Amino acid sequence: MDAVAELTKRGGIARTRTLLHAGVSSYALRRAKESGRIVTVRGGWVAIPDADRLLLGAVKRGVVLSCVTLAERKGLWVPEHSALHVAVAPNASRVVVADHVMVHWSKPVIARRSDDIEDHLVNALSVIAQCQPFETAVVIWESALNKVLVDRQSLARLPLPPAAVTVLERARPFADSGLETIIVFRLGWMRVPMVQQAWVLGHRVDLLIGERLVVQIDGATHTGAQRTSDIRHDAELKLRGYHVLRFSYEQIMEHWEQVQAVIMEAIAQGLHLAVR
Repeated sequence: MDAVAELTKRGGIARTRTLLHAGVSSYALRRAKESGRIVTVRGGWVAIPDADRLLLGAVKRGVVLSCVTLAERKGLWVPEHSALHVAVAPNASRVVVADHVMVHWSKPVIARRSDDIEDHLVNALSVIAQCQPFETAVVIWESALNKVLVDRQSLARLPLPPAAVTVLERARPFADSGLETIIVFRLGWMRVPMVQQAWVLGHRVDLLIGERLVVQIDGATHTGAQRTSDIRHDAELKLRGYHVLRFSYEQIMEHWEQVQAVIMEAIAQGLHLAVR
């Protein structure tokens, strides 16, 4: 069995014993190392030269990628952050990492295998619930639920820490974007009915407030055919008595007070109500 091919199939980095158990011979491993096609990362670990740098760093330091770092690698909606988040067992020896790395000494909900370099998503979500502000944690959990990467009923049966239980109780699987969750979360005090991904006039809208106020969120890729389709739908909504408000990522994340003021004024004017 070719050592490089087997290693590449496993993400470019693995324990030596894992490769041997898979059928790679000691001779093949030694020849691959001598030729430079495989390098030693640390005792018992090898990698291809162009392996993922984050994975290499995790193996060198004996940690697993977790929390928001793992969530982002899984394609979940994660607000911008600067630190790299990793996890180790609560009884692990001291870990030496760079200043920009956040280490979580956490007991995993699902046992980690000795081969793991990336944490189980459930463990990462559990850490997120304890590490991140409540709003951010809910956003990420809802992203995982929306992408069907985790199951609500299965999560509820696990021995989650109290913080994770609280986030699970609040999280819903309907948000198509974390920005939708943020808007609903921040406006919840208004006690006005809000429906995410509501079906209105043949299309889904990001958020329907009351009966007639539509909030649409323009992402970075909101261009071309999608933009044209949305403009057409906006016109149909307005002709049918709906009021449409559009906001960008920057407005919501950087100028929330202005966004909230506009939505509050629209509700104060009764634009969320149907004409009787």
